[in-house]
Amino acid sequence: MQSLRKLYKIGHGPSSSHTMGPGFAAEFVKNKHQNATHYVVTLYNSLALTGKGHLTDAIIEQTLKPKPVTFKFNVDVKQHPNYFVFEVFDHDTLLDTISVRSIGGGDILFDKEENHIEMVYPHQSFDEIKAYCLANNINLYQYVKVFEGVSIDDFLGEIWQQLQSTVEKGLKTEGVLPGDLKVQRKAKTLMDRAKATETEAQKQNRLVSAYAFAASEENGSGGIIVTAPTCGASGVLPAVLYYMKHHQGISDQKIIESLAVAGIIGNVIKTNATISGAVGGCQAEVGSACSMTAAAHAYLSELEIEQIEYAAEIAMEHHLGLTCDPIDGYVQIPCIERNAVAGIRAINASGLSGFLSDTRKISFDMIVHTMYQTGLDMHPKYKETAEAGMAYFYKQKK
Repeated sequence: MQSLRKLYKIGHGPSSSHTMGPGFAAEFVKNKHQNATHYVVTLYNSLALTGKGHLTDAIIEQTLKPKPVTFKFNVDVKQHPNYFVFEVFDHDTLLDTISVRSIGGGDILFDKEENHIEMVYPHQSFDEIKAYCLANNINLYQYVKVFEGVSIDDFLGEIWQQLQSTVEKGLKTEGVLPGDLKVQRKAKTLMDRAKATETEAQKQNRLVSAYAFAASEENGSGGIIVTAPTCGASGVLPAVLYYMKHHQGISDQKIIESLAVAGIIGNVIKTNATISGAVGGCQAEVGSACSMTAAAHAYLSELEIEQIEYAAEIAMEHHLGLTCDPIDGYVQIPCIERNAVAGIRAINASGLSGFLSDTRKISFDMIVHTMYQTGLDMHPKYKETAEAGMAYFYKQKK
């Protein structure tokens, strides 16, 4: 498996596969061909259908400035869902054709260029990781430090600082998110609507939801977020961790350790399945984020490795089959609310695992495999195309 540095990335929303990945690819193309006069970029499949709502063309154009870019949009089911091609020109001469796949979480793979993929961890499955931890009498955080080195704490500290900054900016910002849907920001409203009669459980739900809305609304507006593991699912993990720090008294160091634990869960999913909504539907994005968050919460609750695994399994199991069908292609409806619901579900999964881990029948590896197969079987129109949601939305507007 790759380093956690390849899982957690800081950058602009609203989509890791549609914004971050294409932005990184455009930067590569620009540096490789500094004498180019213009570019033609063809976006395929999910990028063609929801690219404008996700700002794909905008980030590519911005990155390639001041050289002009012409965009083409195409659907070809033989290609990867997030496939795109750069044609590089020097006046009328075609200098190069560079084809790329954006595979989720901001990661890209070039078809012909060299892909630098460094494997840090010798294990691929959670079963292998668990066996190593038990044999060496270490926990998951210590496992990460064995293979990443002590400097991983500094990296995860930076990630934690950005997660907090994203939530805090979202809590202070009001107004309408960019795009045709005119979605009103709700994070501050949730913070302000405390009721004198609310129970502790209601208060927890409201606050976790507010923090998830805050981070997700920042993502939806193109703000700076952390892929956890993707942009579209970037509100789940910070919501719960922010709550644990400010309302449960958890230290920054313990939260950094929980980010390592969450990262291992995300890495297992990314390695053995997918974190791309275009490939696996929203189960691969919010489902993965919920699993990561449940594992982090279980670690902060001082649960054992078997219980942490069970928490992650429960969280993913109850997202199986979840479609990725954003209205009008924007990472707003239902994405923002879905992050909030997943944050609450992650806490519940962690709590349930503490009681029932000795009764479970399904491994985390099994549920990851099941999620991947479910995603492959899912009809393409329900995987980040916005087709179904758009049709109903505009029918209601008429």
